[in-house]
Parts: sequence; C-alpha cells; structure tokens
Amino acid sequence: MFIVENYPLAVLFCVITMLCWGSWANTQKLVHGKWRFELFYWDYVWGILLFSLLAAFTLGSTGTQGRSFIPDLQQALPENLLSAFVGGVIFNLANILLTAAIAIAGMSVAFPVGIGIALILGVIVNYVALEKGNPALLAIGIGLVTVAIILNARAYRVSSSANKAAGLKGIVISVVAGVLMSLFYRFVAASMDLENFVSPAAGKMTPYTASVIFALGILASNFVFNTLIMRRPIQGTPVSYTDYFSGKAAFHLTGILGGSIWALGNLCNLIAAGKAGPAVSYGLGQGATLVAAIWGVVIWREFKQSPKNVTGLLTGMFLCFIAGLGIIIIAGS
Repeated sequence: MFIVENYPLAVLFCVITMLCWGSWANTQKLVHGKWRFELFYWDYVWGILLFSLLAAFTLGSTGTQGRSFIPDLQQALPENLLSAFVGGVIFNLANILLTAAIAIAGMSVAFPVGIGIALILGVIVNYVALEKGNPALLAIGIGLVTVAIILNARAYRVSSSANKAAGLKGIVISVVAGVLMSLFYRFVAASMDLENFVSPAAGKMTPYTASVIFALGILASNFVFNTLIMRRPIQGTPVSYTDYFSGKAAFHLTGILGGSIWALGNLCNLIAAGKAGPAVSYGLGQGATLVAAIWGVVIWREFKQSPKNVTGLLTGMFLCFIAGLGIIIIAGS
C-alpha cells in the first residue's frame, strides 16, 4: 500500500487535492446547456466509485506496508464502515446542492462561497476532533479565507445587477452546501487510524478502503437525493431516467471523468491526513476554492462584463486566499 511518510509530501498531496477538487467542475461546464446537471451528476458519482475501486485494487493492494484492500475491508468494524458511509451521504447532499449552485450562479461564485464556508467550518470541526497543527496560525489562515469570501461575494453583487434573483438563489444554495460540506470529512477520518497507516489499529480502515465505502455512501444516497432533484429540479423542467439513458456517450464519459478527478483529489487528501492531520489536510484541500475561482474568472470569463472596480475585489480575493492557504501550511509544519 502506498502511503505518505513526511509532511512536505503530504502538502504536495494536498496541493493535488486542491487542483482536482477545484477543477472537476470544468467537466460540468463543458456540457452545460447540452446535458442537465442532474443527469451529469449520475455519471460523476459512478466516476467517483470506479476510480476509488481502481485505486483500492492497485495502489491500495500492492507493496509490503499496511493492509491490502480486501483484508482491510474484511476486518473493519461495522461502526467504522457506517462512519465512512455516512460521510458519503452527507457529502452527496452537499455536493448536489453545490453543483446546482454552479449551474445557477456560476463557478467563480458557487465555489468561493460554498467551499469557502466548508473550509472555515471544516478546519474547526476536524481540529477539535484531532488537535494537530498550530491553532493560532490555523485561525489566522481561515480568517484570511473569510475575507476572501466576503470580497468575492461583493464582486458578484456589483457585477450581477442583470440577474439578482437567480444570483441570490445561487448564493443561498451555496451557503447550505458549504455547511453540509464542512461535516462529511470528519466521518471519513473517524473510520481510519490517522496515527498509523502502516499498521492501522484493528477495526479501523486504510484511506483506500475508507474511500470505497465513502463512494458507496454517495452512490446509495444518490438514488434518493438525485431522484428527488430530477423530479423537482431547482431550475428547469423535470428530467427522467429515460433522458439519462438516451444521452450521448460523450456526455456520460465527461461526467465519469469529472468524478474520477474528484476521487483522485479525495484519495490524495485522505492519504495526506496521516502526516498533516485532518484539519490541515482538509483545509488545504478546500483551497480548491481558489483554483475554481481562477477557472471561472480567467477561462470561463464569468466576470467579463463587470465594472472596473470588480477587478480590484477579485485581486484582493485571490491574495487573501493565497496568504490564508500559506499560513495553513505553516500551521501544520
């Protein structure tokens, strides 16, 4: 089993998480207007599960360190299996709402608001559970992230005079998604032995096994959450499973790619948590907010017709995010 053995490598894995979690939504943007997000989301979920299984049977089952996937799954206690599964259920509800917010308010708004809130609350929740990292520096780091979120919200308010109703709806959904997103990681982390991935405690799981159970929680809950959203969509007319199965292969593959990208980031983050601690690992991973905002502003040009003062607000947002993430890294060293 491949594991991270030092803090600098753990930080690198968190950076990979940041890039993956901040970039997967581009796959949704690629099919936006051609393929409803409710239908896209089914393939995204399948992508998470398929990648998690692939990683578990390869990197999670080779080498001489730790338990391989099948033996680890067989010895896991029911309460730890349930914990990782519940983490998947919570994440799925949060992520469906976030995906809807992206469709309504845009990537450069939904991510900074939703994931920014998830970062702040998530760092606090995970630090309380396992006090690893400098609390004062963590507080300063998430404080700067808070300022970045405020600047982003202000930039959107200045530039969104044309569609304020949809904008407000998107922001509200983003806030709810962020609160839920801050909670899922603690359940997954609790199912693992964060102190020792080489010889994990009996009944606890390795990151590879936990990621698979987590993905199963997402899939199972999707039959409830996404079916409901398909029938009573937040935006647009209802869609059916007939619509899903009649979709183009390219649309399905795009969604699976998006899920695989997110799952890669998730696995890197869980592996890094052993050396960095869950608060730092989660906090850096949710720096995906910065990556997503860059995609939204630079590539998708979501603020291209905004007043000139919006540029200053966005610049301030980026600087605060970068400074906050840098301090979070130092907090864990």
